[in-house]
Amino acid sequence: MTDLINKEGLKLPLVALRDMVVFPRVSTSLDVGRKESVAAVRSAAGNDRYLIMLMQKTPEVEMPLPEDLYTIGTVAKIEQMLQLPGGIIRILVKGVSRVRVSDIERNTGHLTGTAVDIEETHENPMEEEAYRRNIMHRFFDFLHETKQGLPDKAITEIRNITNPGHLADFVASQMQMPADKKQKILEDTDVTDRIKQVFQLLNEEIEIGEIETRINAQVRSHMEKEQRDYFLRQKIKSIHDQLGDNISEEEEAEEYRQKLEKSGIPKEYKAKLRKEIARLETMPPMMAESAIIRNYLDWVFDIPWTEESKDNLDLEKTKQMLDEDHYGLEKIKERILEYLSVRILSPESKGPILCFVGPPGVGKTSLAQSIARALGRNFARISLGGVHDEAEIRGHRRTYIGAMPGRFIEAMQQAKTINPLLLLDEIDKVGNDFRGDPASALLEALDPEQNKEFHDNYIDIPYDLSKVFFIATANTLSTIPAALLDRMEVISLSGYTEGEKLEIAKKYLVPRQRKQNGLKASQIKFSDTLLRKIIRNYTREAGVRELERTIGSLCRKVAKKVVMHDESMPELSARTYEKYLGPVKYMPMAEEHPSAVGRVNGLAWTAAGGEVLDTEAVAIPGKGRLILTGRLGDVMKESATAAYTYVKSRASDLKLKEDFWEKLDLHLHFPEGAVPKDGPSAGVTIATAIASAVTGRKVRSDTAMTGEINLLGEVLPIGGVKEKVLAADQLGIKQVLLPEKNRKDLEEVPDDVKKRVHFVFVKNADDVLKHALM
Repeated sequence: MTDLINKEGLKLPLVALRDMVVFPRVSTSLDVGRKESVAAVRSAAGNDRYLIMLMQKTPEVEMPLPEDLYTIGTVAKIEQMLQLPGGIIRILVKGVSRVRVSDIERNTGHLTGTAVDIEETHENPMEEEAYRRNIMHRFFDFLHETKQGLPDKAITEIRNITNPGHLADFVASQMQMPADKKQKILEDTDVTDRIKQVFQLLNEEIEIGEIETRINAQVRSHMEKEQRDYFLRQKIKSIHDQLGDNISEEEEAEEYRQKLEKSGIPKEYKAKLRKEIARLETMPPMMAESAIIRNYLDWVFDIPWTEESKDNLDLEKTKQMLDEDHYGLEKIKERILEYLSVRILSPESKGPILCFVGPPGVGKTSLAQSIARALGRNFARISLGGVHDEAEIRGHRRTYIGAMPGRFIEAMQQAKTINPLLLLDEIDKVGNDFRGDPASALLEALDPEQNKEFHDNYIDIPYDLSKVFFIATANTLSTIPAALLDRMEVISLSGYTEGEKLEIAKKYLVPRQRKQNGLKASQIKFSDTLLRKIIRNYTREAGVRELERTIGSLCRKVAKKVVMHDESMPELSARTYEKYLGPVKYMPMAEEHPSAVGRVNGLAWTAAGGEVLDTEAVAIPGKGRLILTGRLGDVMKESATAAYTYVKSRASDLKLKEDFWEKLDLHLHFPEGAVPKDGPSAGVTIATAIASAVTGRKVRSDTAMTGEINLLGEVLPIGGVKEKVLAADQLGIKQVLLPEKNRKDLEEVPDDVKKRVHFVFVKNADDVLKHALM
């Protein structure tokens, strides 16, 4: 047949194919349905069973013309033919050779054409053989990747193909590729070029197959996970339904979105929270991260962003409320009224930052609560005592397990408004270690220029603290860092006088303890005389805590007497109180310590208020040594040395021999040896004790003194005058010696104390000795 085509060409019936190519030496099955194509098949079947197969350029054309057909096709032989319903014929053909078709025309109801065989060329036979072997190997990889099955007969046939051109045609027929590409392979008469094309296309198909396999595996894995997750979610949903928890993830996310829209969170940070809500919505409810996000969102929406309480701007009412809660403290009350006046004139003014400094028990914390009540502000307390970790102030980052916001955000969440009164309790007791410096972290919160955008590591959104009224409390300023102290307005609260304690007891302590112990006013009565004796004989403090405990003890004993109908106990009065409280604890200094040689009452300042400090000196035979005991600090030791030198220099004025000190050892002792003592204000006290010891003259027991001394005997000013004077008055001291330069500080001393105590202002140590020695 091929020889016949080569010589003359051959006129044969022609079937136009749609998107299909028949290759030489390859068996192909196809259904023929168009009338012309069916007629061409029947014509070929009635003769020698050969026909031409050409692909249409455009598949949509129903009756193609010669220009609608490619010119290169295949002469094929019909091997099997089957009539199907609907006029369709299914035929199995086997390609015979590549042909160029010409003289295409439509005769007797079908197309015919003249086929001329195309001769194949071989550019590089050895390269063709190499490609043949590679294609043979890769084709089976292709079948494996695409899961494409071939009959055993076809497998055997392909293994027996030794012609590179034949193998290229067979492999091209088996691959899923566009028909135009197959047509291009059919038209390529150079076997070397054709087999290269097929090899490249085969590799591409294998790679695509590998990608498809990988994608299918991923999809299958994802579907399995989705199915597992769906199954678990349904189980969880069933459990929630049984428990009555009917809020779905979508409902929860929508609830958070509504909170976000209603909140006053700055717009630039709302997008960040929307992302968190979206993450929560798509996350399985039992996933650990969902609990972290939920906790974060709850905190963000629980803290106030715009909610603000109105200040009580009625000054008279505010003053009345402050007076109801606390007796005295006029300086602080005046400062609060000043703040309210500024608020009236400038509503947008920033909140003040006050620091109450004073001994324990004087009412610093309760005063802050009273101020909040008077202003009409919500109150929250931040206890800073013993805080060592900076994260306690700024919060932890959310990457840590169990992360929480810092103390400030917690306090704002508790307060529920953006302008509460925050009490920073015990700010002087903030520590620092390897975890950071909390005091430095406080700087941002307490700086009016920075706290408008306070940054908490957990919330991670700038928070406005500029409208907060900050009040800090401390017992001493010495342990507060200078930078932190500079940001606060310091207001000192000294200890109470006896008269103030009496009024506080009558107005606050007695009614409170009476109520707590279930007593009526007729069952227990506290006269002024009784209260004064309790204050003088059973308490020795700057504040009133011990006084309240003592009153509470009396109330409990009376309650027991009432319940048990105990007639053996007399009625509580100023005469019988010792039967209830036991022996007197404290006596006036003059009674407790009669006048003696070498014993002087010194005045000292401590974080707990003023204190009367015994100073004792004894002169014994020796070699001029100065012995100091009582756990003294370096400054106090230097004051003792300066005082000793002064006494030596005044030997003649004290009627002593010039070398008296060479034959004497002087021992100075400060009782309560376990308590550290330091400071320069004991200079005049030490000088008086030394002078008394070496001269043998007694020191007045009703006199106390304070002041620094230099080598010339000049008395220098000191601090803490008010606290020291109040301590002296409490212990029954009648005369106090103060430096002349401290005369101005006497204005702070209450008038009733000035009436009970005689003040002597001294310029030098000679004046001190004149008034102290008997």
